[in-house]
Amino acid sequence: MSDTVSGPLTADSIAGAAYIVAALLFILSLAGLSKHEKARAGVIYGITGMVIALAATIWLTLQDAWGTGHGLTGLVLLLAAVLVGGAIGLWRARVVEMTGMPELIALLHSFVGLAAVLVGWNGHLEAPDLSADLRAIHHAEVFIGVFIGAVTFTGSIVAFLKLSARMKSSPLMLPGKNAINLGALAAFIALTVWYVNDSQLSLLIVVTLLALGLGWHLVASIGGGDMPVVVSMLNSYSGWAAAAAGFLLNNDLLIITGALVGSSGAYLSYIMCKAMNRSFISVIAGGFGIAAPAAADAEDGEHREITAQATAEMLTNASSVVITPGYGMAVAQAQYPVAELAHQLRERGVNVRFGIHPVAGRLPGHMNVLLAEAKVPYDIVLEMDEINEDLGDTSVVLVIGANDTVNPSAAEDPGSPIAGMPVLRVWEAENVVVFKRSMATGYAGVQNPLFFRDNSQMLFGDAKQRVEDILRVLAEFPAPASPQQLNFR
Repeated sequence: MSDTVSGPLTADSIAGAAYIVAALLFILSLAGLSKHEKARAGVIYGITGMVIALAATIWLTLQDAWGTGHGLTGLVLLLAAVLVGGAIGLWRARVVEMTGMPELIALLHSFVGLAAVLVGWNGHLEAPDLSADLRAIHHAEVFIGVFIGAVTFTGSIVAFLKLSARMKSSPLMLPGKNAINLGALAAFIALTVWYVNDSQLSLLIVVTLLALGLGWHLVASIGGGDMPVVVSMLNSYSGWAAAAAGFLLNNDLLIITGALVGSSGAYLSYIMCKAMNRSFISVIAGGFGIAAPAAADAEDGEHREITAQATAEMLTNASSVVITPGYGMAVAQAQYPVAELAHQLRERGVNVRFGIHPVAGRLPGHMNVLLAEAKVPYDIVLEMDEINEDLGDTSVVLVIGANDTVNPSAAEDPGSPIAGMPVLRVWEAENVVVFKRSMATGYAGVQNPLFFRDNSQMLFGDAKQRVEDILRVLAEFPAPASPQQLNFR
């Protein structure tokens, strides 16, 4: 974009400085979000950085329109996009439930992928006049950017459909699916070399269709148990797509923030795969090398049921209680009565703690956010590795809406589809009460033998209603003579 302001400070230099400040704020935002105590400041840094980035972009467009008279259409389109996008974003932020955050995030990733595809196509149709060497680099940027963006777009759409239950969570097992993935990647490499040397529009059309199909197949081939990793992986893809768009647009801020998102998303995916004993390469390659799981039997034995009255009596007689929440707690919006239950039990002298699996829910940190929202103290919310050793000495474990993350098959059945996945070993406790709507399998589609253990009992119904029933029973019990006064709220 040409300089439009006379003197040492030009529109481009002012915008460039603003982009650097915004990039630094994004880095501070990531650093702040790494700890609970600094999370609010991290969010503020991120919002401030985005406001500065948008203001700088509008400033550049305004200066171009004012100085040349040719950018007025661009300014109108930019303002319209900001207003429409901002309105939709505010509306979705107000109405979305925490249970809907995973699929919303997946859908937002698809927008980034689609934007990268459009930028890439624009780079082909409006190719700048460059030397032979720079032209080859430009062609590579266009082709790679379109490929990454298209894979991100359809992959995110599939993730959205799976997470919102509009599509089966079981993995798609096409014959020769591994060969399909490898063949698509080989075809992409060959087409890239061809396009760099001869930038035909037909090649761009072919790679766009190829990438759209590959993105769909990659995520469709991943089972529901690995979907939290997929969300993180798509976050990484969207970052690299944004970085590719930044190279095409010669925008340093897009390159920096895209690289930040891409690298942090990839690292988070790796950490989650390690926590789930999954192969990182296997997951990002669409379940490469994973055989189709055998269908689980509907029942593995006879279960026992328990009432809210009996559960309340068991809890009042317990010396220690561990609560392990899952996605079912989020669906029922039971975090507030669960927090109140923990408060009431602690006042009665019961040692209450929460055990959180790294991938509890369908988004990393999902349960931690819900519990923080209900003002559960951080010091009693423990990660799986911190709580597992104590479960054998625990009087009662309340499994509220969790399934796959407490499945003994992961530790005891080598033939299980979730074999080797680290889980909360709740079955080692003296008593286990499972809050569940029915005996249906979890999101991974695997039956849970925990339901049929001798020390396990099922409390059926809506989790929020059942916990509230327990609280009503506790209110009828006499308070202890010397209640333990704890600063819970």
